Amino acid sequence: MTHSGKAKVTLPTDDQILITREFDAPKHLVFRAWTTPSLVRRWWAGIRGEMKVVDIDFRVGGKWRYVMLAHGSFDVAFHGEFSEIVPDERIVTTEIYEGAPEPAAGEEVRNIITFNEQDNRTQLSLLVQCPNQQVRDLIGNSGMEEGMQEQMDVLEKLARSL
Repeated sequence: MTHSGKAKVTLPTDDQILITREFDAPKHLVFRAWTTPSLVRRWWAGIRGEMKVVDIDFRVGGKWRYVMLAHGSFDVAFHGEFSEIVPDERIVTTEIYEGAPEPAAGEEVRNIITFNEQDNRTQLSLLVQCPNQQVRDLIGNSGMEEGMQEQMDVLEKLARSL
């Protein structure tokens, strides 16, 4: 299956990845789909697998963990902690890939997700702040973009259905 390619990926600095995507749904529905475990379970794996674990303690200081069975053959797992939540507008969280060595404190990848609305459409911005260029490049070369494009398409379809 192909994806729409609607998400735009840029590299604003040596240690950042910026993903922007417009959704044909109001921001409160995109935010809800992004933060509700039963809904995350439906879109996060895109078309590459199925979600085995979606744990979200959605509060500042709360933790999250996702585990996906990818292509029916291996687990892909991430976890992190929420440091800022502005309902329907902004989420800041760390993200740690469980297949790599645990980063030192303060060296985690940090995601800043913003939701802006105009004319009942949502502009989502996901800024991935990496500790250095090496980590940024590892993420960029991991196949992340293809999977992200797929999951964003599924997310839009889900948000429109809510």
